[in-house]
Amino acid sequence: MKTISIQSLKLKYKNVIYILALIFLSANASLFAFQAENGFKQYEGEVIDAENNNPLVFATITLEGTNISTISNTEGNFLLKVPSSLSNSTVVFSFIGYTTKKVALSDLKPTKNKISLNTSALQLTEVNIKAPKDAKALFRETLKRKGENYFEDPTLMTAFYRETIKKRRKNVSLSEAVVNIYKTSYSSEKRDAVELYKARKSTDYSKLDTVALKLQGGPFNTLYVDIIKYPDYIFTNESIDDYEFTFDRSTRVNDRLIYVINFNQLAQIETPLYQGKLYIDAENKTLTSAVYNLNITNRELAARLFVRKKPKNVDVWPTEVAYRVDYRSKNGKWYYGYSNVLLKFKVDWDDKLFNSVYSMTAEMAVTDWQKNETGKLPKFKERLKKSIILSEEAVGFSDPDFWGEYNIIEPEKSIESAIKKIQRQLRRAEKSGASKP
Repeated sequence: MKTISIQSLKLKYKNVIYILALIFLSANASLFAFQAENGFKQYEGEVIDAENNNPLVFATITLEGTNISTISNTEGNFLLKVPSSLSNSTVVFSFIGYTTKKVALSDLKPTKNKISLNTSALQLTEVNIKAPKDAKALFRETLKRKGENYFEDPTLMTAFYRETIKKRRKNVSLSEAVVNIYKTSYSSEKRDAVELYKARKSTDYSKLDTVALKLQGGPFNTLYVDIIKYPDYIFTNESIDDYEFTFDRSTRVNDRLIYVINFNQLAQIETPLYQGKLYIDAENKTLTSAVYNLNITNRELAARLFVRKKPKNVDVWPTEVAYRVDYRSKNGKWYYGYSNVLLKFKVDWDDKLFNSVYSMTAEMAVTDWQKNETGKLPKFKERLKKSIILSEEAVGFSDPDFWGEYNIIEPEKSIESAIKKIQRQLRRAEKSGASKP
């Protein structure tokens, strides 16, 4: 059996430990306010499977000819905000394994749009003749070609970030933010910088355990899921040989042939690694998407990886650690578009009969971007730190127009209900404060 010491493992996972940590401490973060401009229209709807009407989760919605985009949520719902000056544009809806659909903005209603996509049939010649024989070699080639297939210019991206903590099915903490991502070239060793633009957060500590649970890392949780920019978080030059790569059935996305590669750690490897699927464009050998999770069979080791600090009389361990990243293309070049991190865990107190079950989700979607012509980065004091814990304040939840023209990920029904509850609580607090002499 091939093993690795816990010290070496912590070094290997140092970024995961640092970014995805459960914190039992309090912290504050300052916010940078801004004034959103007017002059936009918004369109709400649902992306569904044309055959069975099931929602299509994480479908990409893009305004053709622009860099404006968003994504459907876990219920298939989307919200797209379009500047009034682009009212004659076309919206492009795409999803892995489905035929891309284009719809004129003039054909969309402000609400209750149902966009149905048809599954994309594959021809036998595409599946059998073009498919390479060595899945690992194909993935290695994909990583080597990132300089020619992905953005080479520094890019300034606008992104929406959402972070939730649930106790069983109830939302107990909700954070949302618009951030600037100063994306460096994909062939550069320089790391991306993140600047907080606008944010709001609320936590209902009455539903949490005795101590407060906090997610450390904020937007960096999702940014570092960009496998092409940060491959060493998963596949180092050494660890890539600890995996088995095999071909799955090919599919299509944006009407292009996509090879699907399954990867899993070798049976003789005891170190917890990853398993999942890689989606690679057949023509230019580009990673278009990846869905994977961490092997957490060893509960004790998994707990050491993700729990930074905790009281002595409580055990905490993850029961699921899952990741997703999607890329988009513009003029033949690909770039980071969306990522999602899901962490489920149990909290077991010595003096309590039952375990507490929590889930933490962090997701980020790039909603617009432009070339960073000068390559200028924000000052260090203006950058978010990788150890950030978003502010505790509920600022903004009382304002229905808080996000203004900025595109966001449409809230799920449970999150929407949580926001409405926060708004009611704030209104009651304001009335109570106004009534005092």
